[in-house]
Amino acid sequence: MARHGDTVWRVCLTALCRHADAEDAFQNSFLKYALADDVQFREEEHRKAWLIRVASNTCRDMRRAAASKNVPLDETSFESLASRDEEAQPDSRVKEVLDAMSDLDDPPRTPVYLALYEGFTAPEIASMLDVPVNTVYSWIARGKKTLKEALS
Repeated sequence: MARHGDTVWRVCLTALCRHADAEDAFQNSFLKYALADDVQFREEEHRKAWLIRVASNTCRDMRRAAASKNVPLDETSFESLASRDEEAQPDSRVKEVLDAMSDLDDPPRTPVYLALYEGFTAPEIASMLDVPVNTVYSWIARGKKTLKEALS
C-alpha cells in the first residue's frame, strides 16, 4: 500500500470525485488485493497495473450501483489533488483545470488521467481497463479536446 497507495487513491478520486466514495473504493481495492492469494505478479509494474484495474472496476461498479438507485454522486471537484491556495500557487489555473477534469464523463476521465498524470501509454491503459487500444486512443483524444475547449 505504501508503494502504490497514492496512485490508487488518485484513480479512485478521479473516477468518483467525492472523498467518501473514493475512500470506500480505495479500501475495497486493497481489500481485494489482500484477499487475492492466487494472483502472481511478474514484477512491480504488473502489481501496480493490477491495482489500478481493480480500483477502476470498483469505481465503475459503485457508479453503476448509485445510478441504479437513482442516487447521484456529489459533484465535488478534486479537492485533495492540488492546493488551491493563491499564495502557494500564484497565477495558477489549478481550480480551472481540476473543474474541467471533474466535468469530463468517465470515460474519458480515467484514461486521460492515467495518460496525462500517471504517464501510462494507451496499450497499458487498454490492458488495465480491458478495452481495445484504439478505444483508449479515442477516449484520450476526446478528453484532451474537451479539456482544451473548456480551458480556452
